[in-house]
Amino acid sequence: MRRVSKVAVVAVTGALALTATACGSKPKDESKSTPSASQGAGGGGGTAAKVKACMVTDTGGIDDRSFNASAWNGLQQAQKQLGAEVKYVTSKSENDYVPNLDSLAKENCTVIVAVGGLMADATTQAAKANPNQKYVIVDSTSVGDNIKGLQYNTAQGGFLGGYLAAAQTQTGKVATFGGKKIPPVTIYMDGFVEGVKYYNQQKGKNVQVLGWDEAKQDGSMAEKFDSPADGERIANDFIAQGADVIHPVAGQTGLGAASAASKSNGKASILWVDVDGYESASNYKSVMLSTVTKAISDSVFQSVKETSEGKYSTTPYLGTLQNNGTGLAPYHDFDSKVSAETKNEINQLKQDIISGKIQITSPAQPKS
Repeated sequence: MRRVSKVAVVAVTGALALTATACGSKPKDESKSTPSASQGAGGGGGTAAKVKACMVTDTGGIDDRSFNASAWNGLQQAQKQLGAEVKYVTSKSENDYVPNLDSLAKENCTVIVAVGGLMADATTQAAKANPNQKYVIVDSTSVGDNIKGLQYNTAQGGFLGGYLAAAQTQTGKVATFGGKKIPPVTIYMDGFVEGVKYYNQQKGKNVQVLGWDEAKQDGSMAEKFDSPADGERIANDFIAQGADVIHPVAGQTGLGAASAASKSNGKASILWVDVDGYESASNYKSVMLSTVTKAISDSVFQSVKETSEGKYSTTPYLGTLQNNGTGLAPYHDFDSKVSAETKNEINQLKQDIISGKIQITSPAQPKS
């Protein structure tokens, strides 16, 4: 497996209110900057109005309703609140990482945001070639003097999601799959599995998880983040095996799982990732049980804000349950179907994880 980062990660924030509707909207032209502050982009002013924040997407694209969309939402928030000039370029494949980063380094971007741990090597290369350029990378660690890492312990949120899925299943089978077997993906899946196991231990049940073996660190992978067709195929297979709650950790590929659930005549629901799927993927809101959230939008915005205030640093950010860097989104249309007992148990689990009473063992958890 290629190195994704020195420390792999993921995570989120339910409480963040990632303004997911903005996450789901695609800009008119990805090759152009959005209006600058001098063109009336928004409120802010002062130092922030001089900031140009640029972003390189991963292959899932800006409209993945997941991590790329969340990062772009953070830049849009910077535009609105700080008057920052913002733009993004899309990576159609991993071969685009280096040229995309290089192109932005030539555009006088104040800060460049690389979205996804798969860009770690390319970002390190770019940072060495441009030592005066400030970088921020999602799902990877801080490196050197000009890369700030944003990491998230989504195993914690995933644990809550796994417990919820186990409590809600009617068939005794739940499932998860990933886009690629990299730590920012498997950390969710590990947490999900551990949450199901904890439910079984506490309730004397035997809910089965399809798609991931935490002990072997092996399971079902689509091998891409931009293929809803593959996501639908995988989800349909899980549904055929009896799984009625599916947790896709696959960016745009996961939308295929949501499509499969929506066509299942009530046989399956979805536990989404990153940003509240009920809002960001509203076409499938009827099957969104909840979302294991990850505070990408907020942490990206804060990084741009710090840069605008002359406070950029490479001190890594780590999102946890304690600081709302990960968690569970509201249950929305499923709220009446989740018992008060389960809701109370999940609230207590959150506190027990924060206090250390419950230990999560996922090897993908960030060390910083």
